[in-house]
Amino acid sequence: MADPRESGTPDRSEASGASLWATVKAVAWSFFGVRRRKDHEADFAQLNPLHVVIIGVLMGILFVLALVTIVRLIV
Repeated sequence: MADPRESGTPDRSEASGASLWATVKAVAWSFFGVRRRKDHEADFAQLNPLHVVIIGVLMGILFVLALVTIVRLIV
């Protein structure tokens, strides 16, 4: 079996080499709705789509729980 580095194609760990923090930042920016085109393209090239979906769902749940907590404190 050929080594992916020899063929010029990056292996999966290099292609998805973005850290957890980079994924969280990208998802947070998407929640806010503002992102520079250059940063968006860099995220699209580096981030693992499965990680983005998982982080997005978790951040969505945290957002809803924060809203429910705030409403309960006010009411």
